Amino acid sequence: MSSWRDSILNNFVPNVSKLTLVADPDCLLTEEKMALELRGRGFDLIEFSDPIEFRYAYESKYRSIWDRDEHTDLVVVLRLQDAKMESLPYDLLQAGRKLSFNLGDIFPNLSYPVIEQIDRSLLDALFEARCKSSPDRMGDNATKDFILRHVFGIAAELIASEVELLRALLRLHYGKLQIPLMLAERLIQVLKTHDVFNAWPLSEIVPDDEAFFAFLQERWPFFLSRLGSVNQLQEDSSEYGLKYPGPDCLPFDHPDIKVYIDNLFLEGKLTPVEATDIEVDAGSWIRNGITTSGTDNEALRISRMFDIIEKNLPTAEARYSDWVAFALKWAELSSLVYCGNSTEYQVRLRKIGDALNSTFAGWLTDHYSSLINLPPTNPAMLHHVPRCLARGIEDSGCSRAALIVVDGLALDQWVTIRQLLQKQDADLVMRESATFAWIPTLTSVSRQSIFSGKPPLYFPSSINSTNSEEKLWRQFWDDHGLSRLDVAYQRGLGDGDARGVLNSVIHLGKTKVVGLVVDKIDKIMHGMQLGSAGMHNQIKQWCHAGFLSAMVGPLLDYGYEIWLTADHGNIQCEGKGRPSEGVIAETRGERVRVYPTPELRDQVAEYFPFAYNWQPVGLPANYFPLVASGRDAFVNPGEVIVGHGGVAIEEVIVPLVKFERRTR
Repeated sequence: MSSWRDSILNNFVPNVSKLTLVADPDCLLTEEKMALELRGRGFDLIEFSDPIEFRYAYESKYRSIWDRDEHTDLVVVLRLQDAKMESLPYDLLQAGRKLSFNLGDIFPNLSYPVIEQIDRSLLDALFEARCKSSPDRMGDNATKDFILRHVFGIAAELIASEVELLRALLRLHYGKLQIPLMLAERLIQVLKTHDVFNAWPLSEIVPDDEAFFAFLQERWPFFLSRLGSVNQLQEDSSEYGLKYPGPDCLPFDHPDIKVYIDNLFLEGKLTPVEATDIEVDAGSWIRNGITTSGTDNEALRISRMFDIIEKNLPTAEARYSDWVAFALKWAELSSLVYCGNSTEYQVRLRKIGDALNSTFAGWLTDHYSSLINLPPTNPAMLHHVPRCLARGIEDSGCSRAALIVVDGLALDQWVTIRQLLQKQDADLVMRESATFAWIPTLTSVSRQSIFSGKPPLYFPSSINSTNSEEKLWRQFWDDHGLSRLDVAYQRGLGDGDARGVLNSVIHLGKTKVVGLVVDKIDKIMHGMQLGSAGMHNQIKQWCHAGFLSAMVGPLLDYGYEIWLTADHGNIQCEGKGRPSEGVIAETRGERVRVYPTPELRDQVAEYFPFAYNWQPVGLPANYFPLVASGRDAFVNPGEVIVGHGGVAIEEVIVPLVKFERRTR
């Protein structure tokens, strides 16, 4: 077999059975490439979790097809660990063939409790390593060492120096590799056998990228001071007040280390510091870590970020996690460019963005549907976010959670906000990622999916409104065992006294989860006439007023686990014509039009070649979007707006941030 998927895919031959029931406790069928392959063979996957939701989708979409004697290849996936096939409805058990898959069958020589912890995107590397080495049956520790070596590229027993440890951790954390806590603990256990690492805070910097970058950040000024104005060694370290234990000075200038450090400053993972007594060449790798006056340093950083971006453009075969990782870098560059004054950089950014969004739109056509049923552990889509919160409450024992939804906040605009939040509260830790909004990227579609924890398919009656959000939010938590009195919701936020708002919404000791909608960014967007640069300027002014930090701080003080996300982003675009279709379009947006039939949509699409006939993936019946791509919009020719609703990366991939308070 060339892939671990082959043994599973061999069971899925089209037109064999109209219904297949699969026990899939390890979420193998919903793995991104597996789901894509199954869809390519004509199979539809539907998860059985909530019996009522399942029955609605099953009866409305598939039962009617079978009643017309038409064939479908439907796969019902049952993936809860303790769920039995017999728990499925009787009529399904009678009609469907039954299959079962798990990781233990695919990797019989490895410890099952260990391999079930790793992200499914890493199974390809694990399978390849297993095929090459054909290991004997392994216990837990041997399996952990095997995975660390062959999947994460870390031979823990061979790490014996500071340079080797830093190189391994930089590769791990810079690459955003999701190392399970079980493997991190094994790596720490092996490293502690070397006396050279006794003083290092391994339990903090190995599993936690934020702690690792904070560890590097506080060592960087001391490294610079040792260089001195004439590269003379200096010894005094007492003035730095290092919070993390370990060596005072790290070998940042080692060839294997400095290639990472340079990029960490460029991409905003580390913050430049003042160092007035050091002279460095314009092209030195150190320069990005030093704050200088004037525009030369900023121009150099932007130029180098362009180089990184152009070398790492995702392809049509990329995974969704590759697009997320790239979007975070793209947002850093976009924020730099739009907060600056260079028209030349803005033109260059848009030129790259046009090619980027063309590739992205094609990728979405093929891959977007495979994201819907991914596990919510690392939310790939917005409806996974409340499920992630619910799972976090169950696993951590934390009884309180808060979700802040910033309406219309693009990922690059979050970068601008993040920098100001860090200045307003130096102890604030922001764990950043990103997730996919629902397409079309409309507030009524995407924001309701957040508060309901469901695809839009399940709220057809309110698809064009946001008035049911509170009801959907309370229903979600009611389904997870909370009383409606334990749940709070408030929208229309962004100005005024944030603490006063919280005190009016939250009843301490009673309110366990709270959903908050900040719509200030959306208001700024709909009144914006100065494009993306104007958006960043207005957002900075709003953020300086301190509403967001004044909301996050008290929530942390009250003991809430806080997450922030957005329902969609936005993009500066130019009008290419406004359809004159009368009342046939149910939604008439600047970047999307929605029609009740595909025929009506096709009639309009003929006159707007820049738009996509978006397949109604996860959407209600009779909901057919025509979405704009690139920077085009359904407004008068030549009119420049900031809009949303389309399929640009700036609209679809949105921030997902967890807030914590630094304990050290």
